[in-house]
Amino acid sequence: MIHVACNLCGSDDYRVRFPATTELGEQLDASACCCTNEGYGSHARIVTCRKCGLTYASPRWSAEQLLAAYGHVEDPTYEAERRGRELTFDRQLHKLERHTGVSGGRSLLDVGAHTGVLVEVAKRRGWEATGVEPSRWAAGVAGDRGLDIVVGTLDAPDLLGREFDVITMFDVIEHVDDPTAELAKAFKAVRPGGYMVVNTMDIDSRFARMMGRRWPWLMDMHIHYFSRDTLTRLLESVGFAAVETETESRVVTLGYASSRLGGMSKRLGQASGWVFEKLRLAERAVPIKLGDLFTAYARKPA
Repeated sequence: MIHVACNLCGSDDYRVRFPATTELGEQLDASACCCTNEGYGSHARIVTCRKCGLTYASPRWSAEQLLAAYGHVEDPTYEAERRGRELTFDRQLHKLERHTGVSGGRSLLDVGAHTGVLVEVAKRRGWEATGVEPSRWAAGVAGDRGLDIVVGTLDAPDLLGREFDVITMFDVIEHVDDPTAELAKAFKAVRPGGYMVVNTMDIDSRFARMMGRRWPWLMDMHIHYFSRDTLTRLLESVGFAAVETETESRVVTLGYASSRLGGMSKRLGQASGWVFEKLRLAERAVPIKLGDLFTAYARKPA
């Protein structure tokens, strides 16, 4: 475990926001990094920088340990909810096209593409879409669907020298050891005049403040917790401009929603799952908007 300073301003002056709730070992199990992991409330010590307000986990695992764990992730449950994810990404791509004025026929790179759901939906909308993903299992699933997914990170040799009209990071920036470095790499890979689109949780949202230590996104796999302000300043610090933010929603099937509830309350998850099955509503897709997810749209100067 390593102690780290603030990734946004470099300060080491912090206050403890949430004490650690689990004994963290030297190794990070890949299961803790699965998108569908149910380890709600299990996390390292979470602190907030007194200088700039960025919230992050410290002490925590090293960058090498994190990348090794994500490389071994296998998450079949993620694929079981593919329909809900397709609907979510279709809505988000529609918003992206509206915000940026860029649409099909242009190039898009999805960072942290996992099994390639966003890449597949983007291709249907006419984009020349590529993804990059550290999980060999997830990249393999995407490859079996005929999708262009590079195994690795933005440092992958297959991406060197390539430029894209749009780069997306959906549910990724909170997982990485060095967000500033990752966004700087993305800045180089975006064509002048192109766009960076980042989706993450909002720790300063009304719902997050109301939930406090019971906010479900407090988990081992989340290393950084952004607000709209801190993510905007981070994007601007690496060269992006004209940052806009918008509250985001997600579409999930009711059956999947009950399984997520089960991670917080086994009884509630079982009861809701039983009701949805009896009423034949388990496959019904519904939008959920709690106000604690947002998307930032930023432009690279021409």
